[in-house]
Amino acid sequence: MTKIFISCALPYANGPCHLGHLRSTYIPADIYARYNRMAGNDVLMVCATDEHGTPIAVKADAEGKEPIEVAKRYHDMIVEDINSCDISFDNFARTTDEIHYQISQNFFKYLYNKGLIYEETIQQLYCENCEKFLPDRYVEGICPVCGAEARGDHCEVCGRALDPIELVEPKCLTCGNTPVIRDSTQYFFKLSHFQKPLEEYISTNPYLPPNVRNYAQNWLKEGLQDWIMTRDMKWGIPVPLEGAEGKVIYVWGEAFIGYMSSAAAWSRRTGIPWEDYWNGHVVHFIGKDIIYHHSLFWPAMLLGRDCKLPDDIFAGEFLSLEGRKMSTSKNWVVWVADFVKDFDSDLLRYYLTINAPLNKDTDFSWDEFQRRVNDELADVIGNFLHRTFTFTKKFFDGKVPEYKNPSEADLEFEQAIKELPDKVGDLIADMKFREGLVEIILTAKKGNKYFNDQEPWKAVKEDMEKASNCLYLSNQLCKAMAVLLKPYIPNKADAICNIINIPTENTWDDAKVFLETGHEINKAKPLFKKIEDKVIEAQKEKLYKNLETQENESKDDKKDDKKSKESKDEGEKMDLISIDEFAKVEIKIGKILECEKIEKSNKLLRTQIDIGDKTIQVIAGLGKRYAPEDLVGKKVPVVTNLKPAKLMGELSEGMIMATESAAILTPDDCEIGELLM
Repeated sequence: MTKIFISCALPYANGPCHLGHLRSTYIPADIYARYNRMAGNDVLMVCATDEHGTPIAVKADAEGKEPIEVAKRYHDMIVEDINSCDISFDNFARTTDEIHYQISQNFFKYLYNKGLIYEETIQQLYCENCEKFLPDRYVEGICPVCGAEARGDHCEVCGRALDPIELVEPKCLTCGNTPVIRDSTQYFFKLSHFQKPLEEYISTNPYLPPNVRNYAQNWLKEGLQDWIMTRDMKWGIPVPLEGAEGKVIYVWGEAFIGYMSSAAAWSRRTGIPWEDYWNGHVVHFIGKDIIYHHSLFWPAMLLGRDCKLPDDIFAGEFLSLEGRKMSTSKNWVVWVADFVKDFDSDLLRYYLTINAPLNKDTDFSWDEFQRRVNDELADVIGNFLHRTFTFTKKFFDGKVPEYKNPSEADLEFEQAIKELPDKVGDLIADMKFREGLVEIILTAKKGNKYFNDQEPWKAVKEDMEKASNCLYLSNQLCKAMAVLLKPYIPNKADAICNIINIPTENTWDDAKVFLETGHEINKAKPLFKKIEDKVIEAQKEKLYKNLETQENESKDDKKDDKKSKESKDEGEKMDLISIDEFAKVEIKIGKILECEKIEKSNKLLRTQIDIGDKTIQVIAGLGKRYAPEDLVGKKVPVVTNLKPAKLMGELSEGMIMATESAAILTPDDCEIGELLM
């Protein structure tokens, strides 16, 4: 028996759950946990709501409430969403729990006392009216790259990660005042200290899936930079050091610890040491947008704390909706609470699992949802179950008949039934959840073909032994599916168990044990009803109506702000652009002739770039990743036909193409001035 520690990425307590949360994280984690419990392993699965950070504080300010009130409201919603989909957590906690504060502060002090956290003075925006430093989400302004409205940490239009001091025309989100730049002392974690051990961890860990390994290795190639661990604000876990009054631990410096604090709360309740599970096999289920945090920053913190590292970090890819990126701000989303009002949650668990492997992005389509439910659950599994139970009742008084003198077709079908539990179990253990479910569907299809070929409705009149063998084996597959479907669709699996008249709690190996001749089954009940077209049309109509309403409200809200409206319209167009629009962008290969830091900025660099026919000045946010002297002589791709803009008083006549992490795309084999296609 293996002890397994399973965690799910903490849902952020500023909104309820939508389908994307379930698909990438909670459903796959639950499938894995349920299977391992049935397989005889000792599982501890934990999670918590992530309740600190500036978005919650900003929302609380806007509502005139305390942040804890906002967090509590959404915590309750999230718990209800998770319970409605039968996610079987052993403990679901909160990062505002006292035990989380204690463990997080002790973690921070341990790293500080070990010399892995240090102080550094940086420049931050300060609101003189509110008399406080402004964390990134407390600032809005104009993106220095594309000119659209942007918040302090990110531009939604061009996708660029930002430092608040880079914003053009910054405004305090609370009072609207223009902030000033002031020095602020913060605490940094020595992430760079762990470059080598993390390289080894990522390259040698046999459990990491390719998407996690590749993403982490790309970051490691660029070299890790130290990570700021604190913020100047009231909402959060206070930094437990003398002289650090008014500072809290950055949410990414304590949210991970929610896995441990939730487990510790479980230990207090049960008296069982959670550390035994952590020292067994640790699996984190996350979304792909936080791979960096979980594969590099969290392991570095654990190395600093002298803790065992996670064995597996399983990152689910994104879920879109009707071919478009989900957007809560535009109401282009399906909320879990709305879904379970109209449909059984097992249908959602089935569809989100069967629609695509988790290592690929996929789309939620109402039409495809209907097709999957009708064609697979109703016509394949449901049809086989119903025919088996009905014919057993009708021709054999509801008792499993005898099995003797099997034909070649009987033996072939019997073998398929016996092989199914190991096939499905091996696939789930290997994190191939969709593939395991596909095996069940394929075997049910074999069952329908076998049933049709044997024609028991005729055989009962002409060849009773043939009919008896058919219904004997068909009941065995029904029993196997009742067990094997439990990790995927637990409610329907229990309903099948009740009809077959077996316990709802089974081990995985129970799927291999055949029902005895004479075992009595109960009356059949419809398990999977087909979804009518009008039901799906109503869902699509509601979805598009919500989007239209939100867009109209947004236009009304911004009708007096021309610049904001233009930025929003451009942002909507950025979802898809034509080849003609893209052709307007002029990208040339340039060579950096000069490069120097800009005073009062720890990120912006002033560069002079030769683009073939002239030299232009570009202000680039590359200072945290590159030293100025390292960039001189470097070839870089440059967007050369942007409207000139001023950043911190400096003219910028283009944009160096780089990733969100400020890693430059380096075309070393290109000619200076060469246009990119």
